[in-house]
Amino acid sequence: MLIHVRDSVEALNRVELEFAQTELYDYLDQTYSYLSVVELGLYESSAKTYSALSARDIQPHSPEWNAAIKETIERQSTAMATRLHPTIPDAKYACFYPMSRKRDEEVNWYLESMSDRQRMMHEHGMIGRRYADEVRQIISASIGLDDWEWGVDLFANDPVVFKKLIYEMRFDEVSAKYALFGNFYVGVRLPIENLTNWLTGTLQAG
Repeated sequence: MLIHVRDSVEALNRVELEFAQTELYDYLDQTYSYLSVVELGLYESSAKTYSALSARDIQPHSPEWNAAIKETIERQSTAMATRLHPTIPDAKYACFYPMSRKRDEEVNWYLESMSDRQRMMHEHGMIGRRYADEVRQIISASIGLDDWEWGVDLFANDPVVFKKLIYEMRFDEVSAKYALFGNFYVGVRLPIENLTNWLTGTLQAG
């Protein structure tokens, strides 16, 4: 499992092309790939911004509304730059899985009100915060880029914590009612300086 974080699709493509020129590439078969863009969940701040604009009787999508939304996004992007442009955490284990929200006739996430989605995501996030000292996560969006809507990368020094976190989240409303999950992939970190020994079977990953 190779995880690449770059500032552009062009940079990702360059990594792919460079990797294809290595001797190692001749021994590999690509079985899966996933493309997504790092995204921040801003339900609460968005709801506050929308409410404040509505209270001022500013019409949605008007020039004044669009300017205010743009200013808010730019301010939040600056404040959360390290989360928008993350580095891969120095943890021993990684877990990746794609997911989407249900859009069935009877259960459709995108037909729920903003306030209800905000409430459910807040409850969902509170579970994640309890594991903040054990797991680092990177959420990325892939609507229009890949088959699923989001990609989730989890990093920890104990792989069992992936099971505990994801199992507990299965019981909250947003997961139990609206979530669809793809395949899960778990890997052990391999420091590049250990690659040769690992390939010869003389050293374990990690």
